[in-house]
Amino acid sequence: MTENGQSQHFVVELIKPSHYDDDGYVIQWAKAWVPSNTLSSLYGLSLDIIDRKLLGGDVEVDLNAYDETNTIIPVKRIIERMTAPGVRGVVCLVGVQSNQFPRAMDLARQFRAAGIQVAIGGFHPSGCLSMLPELPPDLQEALDLGITLYAGEGEGRLHHFYRDALNEELKPIYNYMNDLPGIDNEPTPYLPESLVRRYGGSVACFDAGRGCPFQCSFCTIINVQGRKSRFREADDVERLVRANIEQGITRFFITDDNFARNKNWEAIFDRLGDLKEETGLPFSIIIQVDTLCHKIENFVAKAKRAGVARVFIGLENINPDNLMAAKKRQNRITEYRLMLQEWRKHQILTYAGYILGFPADTPEKIAHDIEVIKRELPIDILEFFCLTPLPGSEDHKNLYVKGVPMDPDMNIYDLEHVCTGHSLMTKEEWQGIYNRAWELYYSDEHLETLMRRIIVSGNKPERIWAHALQFAGCIRYEKVHPLQGGYFRRKVRRQRRSGLPLESPLVFYPRRVWEALRTYVPFAGFALRLWLKCQRIKRDPASRNYTDLALTPVTDHGEDERLEMFAHTEAAQAAVAKAQREAAAREKRAKAPIAAAE
Repeated sequence: MTENGQSQHFVVELIKPSHYDDDGYVIQWAKAWVPSNTLSSLYGLSLDIIDRKLLGGDVEVDLNAYDETNTIIPVKRIIERMTAPGVRGVVCLVGVQSNQFPRAMDLARQFRAAGIQVAIGGFHPSGCLSMLPELPPDLQEALDLGITLYAGEGEGRLHHFYRDALNEELKPIYNYMNDLPGIDNEPTPYLPESLVRRYGGSVACFDAGRGCPFQCSFCTIINVQGRKSRFREADDVERLVRANIEQGITRFFITDDNFARNKNWEAIFDRLGDLKEETGLPFSIIIQVDTLCHKIENFVAKAKRAGVARVFIGLENINPDNLMAAKKRQNRITEYRLMLQEWRKHQILTYAGYILGFPADTPEKIAHDIEVIKRELPIDILEFFCLTPLPGSEDHKNLYVKGVPMDPDMNIYDLEHVCTGHSLMTKEEWQGIYNRAWELYYSDEHLETLMRRIIVSGNKPERIWAHALQFAGCIRYEKVHPLQGGYFRRKVRRQRRSGLPLESPLVFYPRRVWEALRTYVPFAGFALRLWLKCQRIKRDPASRNYTDLALTPVTDHGEDERLEMFAHTEAAQAAVAKAQREAAAREKRAKAPIAAAE
């Protein structure tokens, strides 16, 4: 109790910031597409702290959460609430990626000017503290403003941080990067229905595991969440899924960087499959996996039973030289077609990430490789990224230590802007081929091919139509990467990046109306044309007998060397030769018992 016998009032504001577009306005939507696992995790942990009264039996806690990608942050209302008499609290800017750090700082400055405690956590502070020999200038600026930096995860320790905030004794830095906690039997990620409904499709998200055993040089996961994987138990997953079912949520994104390497994958899939059959609900699940998961016995089949409808695969490139340069040794191009066909056989839509800007890339090679992919690989959705030295990655550390110039503006470290130099491309050439890559893959001709392929696989072409609107449409009309996209873009005049002028209403609003018309009228035309194409292909009897090179079954003797993917580089030819030797060895081992018996 306080001296007057009343309970203490403590307010926690969890804010997942967005980032700025090229004009300095916050990227924000009526409904965003990609939910935030960090926000869900911290909300779940905070609820547990409140329920268990870990801050004291006399402490009344108010917990609020916002994702700025789908919510206008009520800064003034938060300040009023937290500066009321008798109230203490903390604003936590959570899950902050490098491209979101400038926006996080702009929000933090407003709260700090009102005397409110502020902390920033997420991949940017965690990655920098994990990998760099010294604090970069942007983190030092945060400390100078009295902002606390939080590096690491909250399980088992978040209540200590909140208690320090309650006592107004926050430390400058909480660094737990050398002490990553287990996540089994811990409070699970959770957001109330009102927040989940703000995401397109009302998708809830959770991590069933953290960390990754691989060593990709461009990746921050391995240096922030560690190379030693940690897992939730099937009981934990069932509990959180049932909690969401109770509030009417049946669509989930499992955010593990590589769910196929989660040791509990089978138990989790079995539990979700049982739950799906028990409830009769139309579960829809998205997972992320590597390119070799199809070789795990029953993995794809059990994914289907569990309700997996979409799978994201880190394809990254079709040039073995580029894969080796990035230490992506686990990717074998000779397995790509078989792997994609296996997912297709189970009617699961495949997404693949493809990185542009590896050392051997040129605009001509990139354009050529995209055409090869279109002909030879049965991928449904391909999304492109610029190779980016993200703080927290080995690539960034090496460039930082060597003093290689990198763009100082963290706002463009969003995987769609060029941030450093390239030995074979100018910055303009690199940015140009990135922009053109989307046009090449999502051409009208190839969209028709994708629809015909999905019909042959026993699926609905409307799925391609919907995803083409999301992926091709977002880039083409909103000029934003689909992973930062959503439904109906918002722009708030007063939410502009610090240092840029606040535009006059007489300038801003007429231009915004024109922008909306220029965006959504052509987009509606694109959607209609594609829909008519979809229905025409659906009615065409020949669509059910369609075939092409990408759908041709893979033989047991290794890939067909006539495929251009395996012939246009020496490394690709060597990969094919190795695959054929391995296939011959397997065949020899299989025949050995028969010969011995004879």
